[in-house]
Amino acid sequence: MQEGALDADGNEGYERAIDLLRACATADGFLATPTQRSNYRRIWARDGAILTLAALCTDDADLIATARCTLEVLAAHQGPHGEIPSNVDPATGRISYGGTTGRVDADLWFVIACAEFWRATGDGAFLDRMLPAIEKVRFLLGAWEFNNRGLLYVPVTGDWADEYLQSGYVLYDQLLYLQAQRSFATLHEEVHGSADHALGERIGRLHHLIRGNYWFNGDGTVPGDTYHEVLYRKGLEAAPHCADRYWMPHFSPSGYGYRFDAFANVLASLFGVANDAQRERVDAFIADELLNEEMPLLPAFHPVIEPVDEDWEDLQVMFSYTFKNRPYEFHNGGLWPMLTGFHVADLARRGRTRHARALLAGIHRANSQAIDGQPWSFPEFIHGRKLTPGGTPRQGWSAAGAVIGQQALQGRTPFRINGDA
Repeated sequence: MQEGALDADGNEGYERAIDLLRACATADGFLATPTQRSNYRRIWARDGAILTLAALCTDDADLIATARCTLEVLAAHQGPHGEIPSNVDPATGRISYGGTTGRVDADLWFVIACAEFWRATGDGAFLDRMLPAIEKVRFLLGAWEFNNRGLLYVPVTGDWADEYLQSGYVLYDQLLYLQAQRSFATLHEEVHGSADHALGERIGRLHHLIRGNYWFNGDGTVPGDTYHEVLYRKGLEAAPHCADRYWMPHFSPSGYGYRFDAFANVLASLFGVANDAQRERVDAFIADELLNEEMPLLPAFHPVIEPVDEDWEDLQVMFSYTFKNRPYEFHNGGLWPMLTGFHVADLARRGRTRHARALLAGIHRANSQAIDGQPWSFPEFIHGRKLTPGGTPRQGWSAAGAVIGQQALQGRTPFRINGDA
């Protein structure tokens, strides 16, 4: 560590986060929140996986046991084609594989979390139980490539940004797919005692596809691994202001998206896809365009979609129950403690300790905000302009962001399987 211990406020934030993880823990696994509200009080795949990563960063045997239960419950309710549930209601037995479309990232996070659990614990019996489910997911993900060209096609509402305008070849999902394939490779070598060379080639190919299709070169050159050269050229011509600044969020047959996807840009660095020059460009963009000194947290997407924008008409009908994406709220410019925790982990890994600590303090500050007069509400998000708490309170993954960030500053990474595995 390059600096001294965290101050008392940081320590309180961490202990409060651990307490919330324990409150989310049940005999069936981690609930997204213990709050009695709508469908949040369930075992969610992506929330459960992120809480699992946080639990594995601790030495808490009870939290680690809950992580195992979470993954086992998800596997027990796997669909007939290999699909992992978006969520399971342990009280009623209700299973959801998604809303109007399925959730691609539920399967990806499940595989990653299973492999990370095994790597952290060495629990061979757990791995034996999970392997059939993991293999079914692997087959299903291959089918979701549709054209066998290496990238997953993600429908609208098909991942965590399930009420936002994003679909097609979404970068966030490709990065999780890359990490899932690394997980498959690591588990194959453990089980069979040898590398799967064909899978290794697929991993290398996907790595090159991501690097060649989601970063616009400032000099206007077209990489050799473009998925569709004409589409890439049209995208670069339409948004030259994005070149050499950050990773593009998605593309589809209709063109590229141009908003900054914070989760994707963080994962591109954390998973070793970005090189040092690209990391520096993204760091500069975040510092110059995104961070508020009072509450330094990352927004889900930037810039905000306003009612005057042409995307607004589509965005305002993109919801299941109630509209959440008003300007500076939820995915539309809301600030997220959870995803900022992964950014802290990446900064800490790169030795940017002072900056990581500043963002971790922002996470603790956000989590300490009061809702209905109750401090330490661990809100889902923070309003991007008013800096007030929003969404469902006592979110487990807001606590997980604090745990992941703080443990990363102690040298514990949330991802033990890396690009060298």
